[in-house]
Amino acid sequence: MRSTNHLFCFLEIFSSEGGIQSYAQDILKAYLSLTAANNFPPPAEVLLLRDSPDCHNPFESKNLKFSYLKTYPAWLGRLKFAAKLLTCLLQKRPERVFCGHIKLAPLIQSLCQPLRIPYTILTYGKEVWELLPPKYQIAMRDADSIWTISRYTRDRTCEINNLNPDKFQIVPCTVDENIFTTGPKPLHLLQKYDLLGAKILITVARLRSHDSYKGVDVTIQALPQIAKSFPNVKYLVIGRGDDRPRLAKIALNLGVAEKVIFAGFVPTENLAAHYQLADAYVMPSQEGFGIVYLEALACGIPVLAGDADGSADPLQDGKLGWRVPHRDSAAVALACVEMLRGEDKRCDRHWLREQTLARFSFESLCQSLEGIFQPSDSDKLMP
Repeated sequence: MRSTNHLFCFLEIFSSEGGIQSYAQDILKAYLSLTAANNFPPPAEVLLLRDSPDCHNPFESKNLKFSYLKTYPAWLGRLKFAAKLLTCLLQKRPERVFCGHIKLAPLIQSLCQPLRIPYTILTYGKEVWELLPPKYQIAMRDADSIWTISRYTRDRTCEINNLNPDKFQIVPCTVDENIFTTGPKPLHLLQKYDLLGAKILITVARLRSHDSYKGVDVTIQALPQIAKSFPNVKYLVIGRGDDRPRLAKIALNLGVAEKVIFAGFVPTENLAAHYQLADAYVMPSQEGFGIVYLEALACGIPVLAGDADGSADPLQDGKLGWRVPHRDSAAVALACVEMLRGEDKRCDRHWLREQTLARFSFESLCQSLEGIFQPSDSDKLMP
């Protein structure tokens, strides 16, 4: 006989920043919100492979119990994680297991299936965009359901890995409307970054060499053309990583080094003020979704994204922003000039915020999960 509880398994959600970690935290926050309001879903346990107990965790409660399995060497941590997972399955017989990353799926499939415990896999973007090794494909096919954050990830994953799209549920990303708000350009930041009187482009992204798809280099390459229409343009790059020297060199070689400001890492609580500096948010990327687009839009900032990725969802198929080929600096330049002119409907700050919150507020995520977790429908897929 199964107890009425759930089990979540994640790689890490507190020890590093990123879209996947932010999304996982939103899921847990919504889970707690639903439990407090409706007495369902039931209490859950959360297993964390790479997080340690000293991580700041705002979700620890009677309804979410966390186990931190980070251990050195890494192979011992994986063994410890597997042992804890098996113990939970045998002792608690959870109603469902939520696999927080495709890398954990084969292990979860191999332990859940013999025990006839259903499991759901959470997917995000690039980790499932390519042809997966057989063990991962099998784990996805055997899953009771698969959550994903965008139509693009669903469609591309299904096409490449021959999966049934009916198994997928769109569980949207969210933006905190209380943190990301409209407002005047903060004077202290204009002065800090020497941006007074400038037309300001902003990107918030990791600057790691293997994340060059974010398109910061493409935006820098577009600056000389943008400067022909807006000589006072400046580009504020927020983020840290080993790719920064390469990006700085590109700017220097193009003669726009004085127009590119690398701000480094900015804590979440200070991000909204930095978005409010912007005349346009620019990230011609390939994203599974792109939570940063939601953050910019909630601040009323016009947005540019790639045209062949999950950004179609936050930009609502171009209704709320510009979508261009992600490695095309000429297209980026043209779109940036249009954004900086501010004549398009997609530059209406109040409208951008209103349209974004209508679909991607925290309340909308809770409503999606409530539909999934309804006690009478707990084993059914969303329509």
